[in-house]
Amino acid sequence: MASENPVVKFISSRDWRIWFGIVVTIVWISGGLWYLSGISRSAPDQKFTLEVIGSFLEGAFAPLAFLWLVIGLFIQQRELANNSEALRRTSEQSEKQTLAIAATEMNARQETFFKIKENVYQQLGGIAGMLYSSSMGPAGSGEMSREKMDENFKHVADGDCEIFARAFLSMGMLGDVDLEALFYGTDVRSRHTSNFMRTFERLCRLAQNCDVDGIIEDSLMQNAFGLLYRRMRKCAPEAVAEPGC
Repeated sequence: MASENPVVKFISSRDWRIWFGIVVTIVWISGGLWYLSGISRSAPDQKFTLEVIGSFLEGAFAPLAFLWLVIGLFIQQRELANNSEALRRTSEQSEKQTLAIAATEMNARQETFFKIKENVYQQLGGIAGMLYSSSMGPAGSGEMSREKMDENFKHVADGDCEIFARAFLSMGMLGDVDLEALFYGTDVRSRHTSNFMRTFERLCRLAQNCDVDGIIEDSLMQNAFGLLYRRMRKCAPEAVAEPGC
C-alpha cells in the first residue's frame, strides 16, 4: 500500500477553522492592497506620514487579530475536549489495570492458601487422630485396637486426612455419646481439642483473606473437619467456649 502524500496528509490534519482563517486573511490582505493601489492611482501626489500609515495598519489588521483570537479560542477548546477524553480513557484503562492486578493478587493468595491447606489438613488429621486415640484407642476406652489406629494413621499419611474426623462424626450421630467427655474429659483431650480448634480457626482466617465471597470458608465449614469443629465448639465448657471463625 502506497504511503500517503505528505502534502495531502498535512492538509487533512489541519483544522477547518485554520483554513478558514487563512482564506479570510488572504482575502483581507488582498483587499487592503487593492485599496492602497486604488488610492495611489487616484491621488498620486498624496504623501502618507508614519502616523497615517500606522493608523491604517492598525485598523486593517485589528479585524484579523480578532479573527485569529476567536479561531485560537475554538481550537483551544477542541484541544481541551480531546485532552479530557484522553484523560477519561486513561482513567478507565488505569481502573481496568487496577482490577486486573487485584484479581491477579487474589488468585496468588488463593493458590498460596490451597498449598497451605494441604499441610494444615495433615496437621488437623494428626491432631484428630491423637484425640481419637486418647478417647477411643488403647489410651482411652480401648474400642479401637492399636493395629486399627496405626492403619488409620497410615490413611492420614496417604492423604485421607479426615478419617478420624468422620469417625467422631459417626459416633455423634448415634446420640448416646457424651461429646463433652469425648472432647474435654481429660486434660490431654482438652489440649488436643483446643489445638484442633485453634488450628482450624487460623485456616478459616486465612481463607477469609483470599475469598471475599466466603465460598472457600463455607466449604471448610461443611467438610468433616468443619463439622467436627462445630461440634467441639458447641459442647465446649464455658472456659473455652469463645467465638471462633
